[in-house]
Amino acid sequence: MSEQIRSTAAGEAAPKIRNGGDLVVETLEALGTTTVFGIPGQHALGLFDALRRSGLHFMSSRVENNAAFAADGYSRVSGKPAALFLSTGPGALTALPGLQEAYATSVPMVVVASQVPVSGLGGARRGMLHQLDEQRRAAIDVTKSQRTVTHHAAIPTAIESAWLEAMTHPRGPVWVEVPQDVLLAKTEIPPIRTANASPTPEGPRPELVWAAVQLLASAKRPAIVSGGGVRRAGAEKALLTLAEKLDAPVVCSPGGNSGFPVEHPLSMGSWVEDRAVTDLLADADVLLAVGTSLGEVTSNYFTLEPSGKLIHVDAEPRVLESNHPALGIACDAKAALEAFVSAYPSQPTEGRESGAERAAEARKAIVERLDGQDLAHERAFVDAIRAGIPDNVPTFWDMTIAAYWGWNCWDGRTGGFHSGQGAGGLGFAFPAALGGAVALAEKRGLKLSDVDAEFSVGGSERVVAVAGDGSAMYSISELATAVQHGIPVTWLIVDDGGYGILREYMVATFGQATHTGLARPDFITLAKAFGVEAQEVSVGDDAGYSELTDALRATFDASVTGPRVIVVKTHLEMFAMS
Repeated sequence: MSEQIRSTAAGEAAPKIRNGGDLVVETLEALGTTTVFGIPGQHALGLFDALRRSGLHFMSSRVENNAAFAADGYSRVSGKPAALFLSTGPGALTALPGLQEAYATSVPMVVVASQVPVSGLGGARRGMLHQLDEQRRAAIDVTKSQRTVTHHAAIPTAIESAWLEAMTHPRGPVWVEVPQDVLLAKTEIPPIRTANASPTPEGPRPELVWAAVQLLASAKRPAIVSGGGVRRAGAEKALLTLAEKLDAPVVCSPGGNSGFPVEHPLSMGSWVEDRAVTDLLADADVLLAVGTSLGEVTSNYFTLEPSGKLIHVDAEPRVLESNHPALGIACDAKAALEAFVSAYPSQPTEGRESGAERAAEARKAIVERLDGQDLAHERAFVDAIRAGIPDNVPTFWDMTIAAYWGWNCWDGRTGGFHSGQGAGGLGFAFPAALGGAVALAEKRGLKLSDVDAEFSVGGSERVVAVAGDGSAMYSISELATAVQHGIPVTWLIVDDGGYGILREYMVATFGQATHTGLARPDFITLAKAFGVEAQEVSVGDDAGYSELTDALRATFDASVTGPRVIVVKTHLEMFAMS
């Protein structure tokens, strides 16, 4: 049997009664799915009853949007498509913001939404519960494709095709919807045991590789922008090899944060919002942008104007040359970088300026700019978080001032950095961290134990989420999810009394802020009401920052299980962008 074919365990007796829901679940299981995310709904009950007859685990969220974020986090850590089950109408629509993040960040996902019975499809106004005129049209802007299945024979192929499309570059979520009566109807189709889980790999066109390598080999001042596509493709090793061959300074985008070693002499971290870095990129005679759209933030708010040749590599063809003329190569970052490395000439380029010296000058300018601003508190705060988290721990960040600092100066080391900057919606961090923790447990070989039909994972698989008080309220209900499943996530909530970054924007633009202050709960008491241990720590002034570091470290003690909440009441400011 081909290595591309995944097969579930064979030989067990088929249940006497199976339905359309079983076909969905069996196909997902054959494709390699182990965990499903979502919330039950009336039209989707056929799916959830089928889960009972499967070997799949289910993570029960409290809000559909958070279920989508959890599936997103799971996929980012596991590297495979997450399965998300949604109910019809309000349930499906509530998940759309989370799917927008996955779509914008090329996170693979198979979304299975229920539908009204077949007789209610096509815009017929029959007054059915949850009925929409064209439900799948609502997902057009947040998924790669959408399809409706109306008979059993099409279900396995639809699910398998969705999986393959989700994994085909550019990756992303794919929408499949199945009417209620199709899910519930008895099926005569035999149990699904095999499925093709691996899309056909696609490499870059040889003539484009040759053209790119010729430009890179002749460059005197090359530079590289590494985006999220590098990390998603697992292309870090190829990037490092090519950067060293080119002697080229490297800066990572926010999505690509930690895709290149921060301590490497060629590294400029992720300081894409610093003028010194922008100027270095603009001055490059050959600029390689790989796995990035060179969008708003990465281009320092569209102020980057390359003066030399631009080689633009991305799996999403629509971003190529969208902002600058370039040699565009529509390809997965890993395949492209490995092809560049393989084709690069062995002899060194004469007259090339030292990349390490150029990177060092940029790093010096960054430090001098920060030193010229009153930002000692913010810098010490981020350092205290970094010191409190083991190197191999994934971190998940909401759209909050702490995360904006993280975009630029966080060193993800071997754990990785995940933020909701793709679509920029609030509430990403905590539910995504829940999904990430489940994936990490599976990735490290931890068997999930059944507890009253639910599961729990060990404390050694802990991840960290960072949110502001405003964004925390978007996902506070997921503390119940974390408790129900025993998921080890440390949630750091930075409480500054409102939407801090919007407050800064308004003061800078209008001289004062309006409607950015928030009434918020006592997060410690609220967490404890969910049964979650929580503590408040102090930072700055006489308190210093060791209390925050120690509190984070303590949650990684082997005896600590389940979720933990740490609250810091402090005000952070952004660095001046130049």
